[in-house]
Amino acid sequence: MGKGGITMNLGNHLSLARRKKGLSQEAVAEKLGVSRQTISKWETDETLPDIRQSKRLAVLYGVTLDELIEFDVTLHEIQEVIDRTSEESASKINWTKAWSKKYPILAQYQSEVDVSRYAEALDRLLTDLEQTYQYDRLNAMLVLKDILASIWNSRS
Repeated sequence: MGKGGITMNLGNHLSLARRKKGLSQEAVAEKLGVSRQTISKWETDETLPDIRQSKRLAVLYGVTLDELIEFDVTLHEIQEVIDRTSEESASKINWTKAWSKKYPILAQYQSEVDVSRYAEALDRLLTDLEQTYQYDRLNAMLVLKDILASIWNSRS
């Protein structure tokens, strides 16, 4: 697992390191004296570069061999993806389903928890934030989420 639960394999590491350097598969292939298809196969985990090619990749990408193998998505890169995601695209994502892969409780709690009891209490808190501070629905929800995260963090 990568940071933040993102599953990474060597092919992903190679592809991300290459893209982070702004290089095309063709450019890397030319510098290493291999075909573009070879680079593609490394990045899709069909084949693996030998140790010499791996070292040359690390030098080309400006990382150590260990860093290349452990290359991971940084928090900054994740933030960039979030920033580039349009509201329209985000509204099409089933976030509960997406997060339930990492946190299975999200796929099962509805059959175990009296959701209406908690929903009513949360709705009262959202309405209070909207009325007291004139927040719109989204901002009220974000504030409430942030307060809940603060409570969570204080319990750790």
